[in-house]
Amino acid sequence: MLRRFAALSASALLCLVGTAGVAEARTESLYTPSAVVLSISKGADASSSTVLRAVTLSCAPTAHGTHPAPEAACAELKAGSQDGAFGGLLALPAPDRMCPQHFDPVTVTVDGVWEGSRTSWQYTFGNACAMGVGLNGGSAFAF
Repeated sequence: MLRRFAALSASALLCLVGTAGVAEARTESLYTPSAVVLSISKGADASSSTVLRAVTLSCAPTAHGTHPAPEAACAELKAGSQDGAFGGLLALPAPDRMCPQHFDPVTVTVDGVWEGSRTSWQYTFGNACAMGVGLNGGSAFAF
């Protein structure tokens, strides 16, 4: 009887150890990670430009980071993203908005992880005014 109890106890212990290993292999969150750095740089290429401003933004499970309006920025990035590219952030400028035609390039970037995939997106505007018009007053780069 004692041997049978010891064998059952050992079997139960092995089963518990086996399930504990399975529990550790699961992800800790049900949300796909979205954590990016948004930056605005002076120059035509983000890799060689001078960063003027940058913020962090995490969108899952809740919006937070150093961005002044994280909820609005996350919503805008989600609406403007497609396959890790954020071209949807760019809007046709309103016909009543005009900018000077001098070339003083400004580059915006989104770099990090978006919906579980690595992303690195950049877009260069002719100048800061063209950036404001091209982003059409959006909140993602309003920092």
